[in-house]
Amino acid sequence: MATLLMAIMIGLLLLGFPMMIPLITASVVGFVMMFDGFGQMETFIQQMMGGIRPASLIAVPMFILAADIMTRGHSADRLINMVMAFIGHIKGGLAISTATSCTLFGAVSGSTQATVVAVGSPLRPKMLKAGYSDSFTLALIINASDIAFLIPPSIGMIIYGVISETSIAELFIAGIGPGLLILLMFSLYCLYYAHKHNVPTEPKASWSERFRAVQMALWPLFFPVIIVGGIYGGIFSPTEAAAVCVLYAFLLEFVVFRSLKLPEIYRIAKSTGLITAVVFILVAVGNGFSWILSFAQVPQAILESVGVNEAGPVGVLIAICVAFFIACMFVDPIVVILVLTPIFAPAIQATGLDPVLVGVLITLQVAIGSATPPFGCDIFTAIAIFKRPYMEVIRGTPPFIFMLVAAAGLIIAFPDIALFLRDLAFPD
Repeated sequence: MATLLMAIMIGLLLLGFPMMIPLITASVVGFVMMFDGFGQMETFIQQMMGGIRPASLIAVPMFILAADIMTRGHSADRLINMVMAFIGHIKGGLAISTATSCTLFGAVSGSTQATVVAVGSPLRPKMLKAGYSDSFTLALIINASDIAFLIPPSIGMIIYGVISETSIAELFIAGIGPGLLILLMFSLYCLYYAHKHNVPTEPKASWSERFRAVQMALWPLFFPVIIVGGIYGGIFSPTEAAAVCVLYAFLLEFVVFRSLKLPEIYRIAKSTGLITAVVFILVAVGNGFSWILSFAQVPQAILESVGVNEAGPVGVLIAICVAFFIACMFVDPIVVILVLTPIFAPAIQATGLDPVLVGVLITLQVAIGSATPPFGCDIFTAIAIFKRPYMEVIRGTPPFIFMLVAAAGLIIAFPDIALFLRDLAFPD
């Protein structure tokens, strides 16, 4: 049955249907095969509704709304200007500033695609003018945006936390170490690239200009303080932190910066509503699809056929990384988390793996897949935003994908990269 359902999904995807249609179709076909008709369809509907019932999911539209407000306002520009003021003058400084800005905006938005738009739009022209090739520039932007999936708040971690019943607060803080590791790796590569291609440096900012840039960015810098400090200070939960971020973003852009006018609220809310509707439909149907697979004992059969059940903890982690990486090259990241997480759940539980460590690795693989050919969603976001051909967008991605895969290997070899801060914040 699993082979048929996967064939249905892949076939409809190749025909150009949006992801929700193949998922719904495969779920209904699987249900009919299992129960010989539509007589108990209410059971499937109950499973779908159960998928979007957890209160933690309220954080998803909240963070999407906050990111949308900030993307349309001045927060992203102020963060970028601050980073440029301090490191823009060193060799490769503009490229490193781009990667750092993606990290900072990721700590504000939690969305890779919002980061591509907010950071890529102003910095790509500057990098091209400075002498960087467009293929390197585009690859840096879409891959550095992956860090937004790891640095809290992360929409991917919220989805994983709900599906696996893992603490979202612990997942958030565990993503900081891997996110900073990837930023360091990207920065070193940018330094190497700039020296190899003799890219000229930017003028050095004076200390008064730096002080001014910090002043301008001070208000946006409070976003990660609110999210991380509020959650781990016990002031509010991750869901409440998302609501506070929306209020803060609104006050910042509409009242303090006055970068947006009140009539724009409708367009922002409409955009957020459309994105949220798609996400929640995927979550609902994905939960129903996972229930069908579990009911038919498909996960157990798949794990036994590839020998994962006999593998040790490291083997299971490698299998998870490979499966999620390949799947996200073709399918929407949220769907991959929803479908594959329950499949690997028995092996994770049997080997005693820390679900937080697993969540970080899954989130990283999902982020890598989002920027990996042929169908990574960040690639098509870049194509739409920058109006560049597909081959030009993906030409410079291999070095970054290699570094991201290497980061996953380091996390498997040294789990404390992810778990050190978690263990400090949540001692047993």
